[in-house]
Amino acid sequence: MKNAIFNRARRLLGEENMLRLEDARVIIFGVGGVGSWCAESLIRSGVGHLTIVDSDRVCITNINRQLMANTTTVGRVKVEALKEHLLKINPTAEIETRQEIYCADTADSFDLDSYDYVVDAIDSLKDKVLLIERATASKARFFSSMGAALKMDPTRIKVAEFWKVIGCPLARALRQRFKKTKRFPKKKFLCVYSDELLENKGIETSCDSEYCICKSKNTPGNHDPANHDWNASKAQINGSLQHITAIFGMTIAGLIIKDITGRNF
Repeated sequence: MKNAIFNRARRLLGEENMLRLEDARVIIFGVGGVGSWCAESLIRSGVGHLTIVDSDRVCITNINRQLMANTTTVGRVKVEALKEHLLKINPTAEIETRQEIYCADTADSFDLDSYDYVVDAIDSLKDKVLLIERATASKARFFSSMGAALKMDPTRIKVAEFWKVIGCPLARALRQRFKKTKRFPKKKFLCVYSDELLENKGIETSCDSEYCICKSKNTPGNHDPANHDWNASKAQINGSLQHITAIFGMTIAGLIIKDITGRNF
């Protein structure tokens, strides 16, 4: 069955490259609007070993842009819902799930050197800084997603080396943090970004629905990482659309596939 699943990929890439894809080990931090689509693209292309990391559960507000989010998965652990979906695509793929936050308390539990590729698709600034520091010091090839919210124009999505990203507030904030702490990435890495920046037009701060799980998790004293909601730590929740977040994620997947198959940047 596996040969049939990847028939079209094999016609394009050849047998040797398909074996490289099958052997590749990739870890994705954050499987929301960007990371979930990156994961699917990698699995559909033949990557055989994938670790997906996210602490959150599916909220009804995720349905407009996240791969595994639908009306039947609300409340489920994101990484488990995504794994179930991915195994329906390729039942032979080795998919590890970790329902936790990548942060100072957990970073040492991740052996980044054991992976060929590390993907950053997380939102928290301080955790993103830490992942960039650790991943660029590892043996793995590292790719990062900059901010995908407040965008509508897919033609403005670009790829650039981190220090050459222009017009992205998140990239600017990251660079400011590195300069302030004088702790810089250990090597260069590519980012997917857009220089478009629109304004939020809606005024709602919550979906105000019985199906929203964010409110129940954002209660005082709820510090369980397994029930963490990234929205709780955001200064502002910005609007976003699937066609943009998916392109971000699939672009990163494309960069990984390009690298595995030996095509230079």
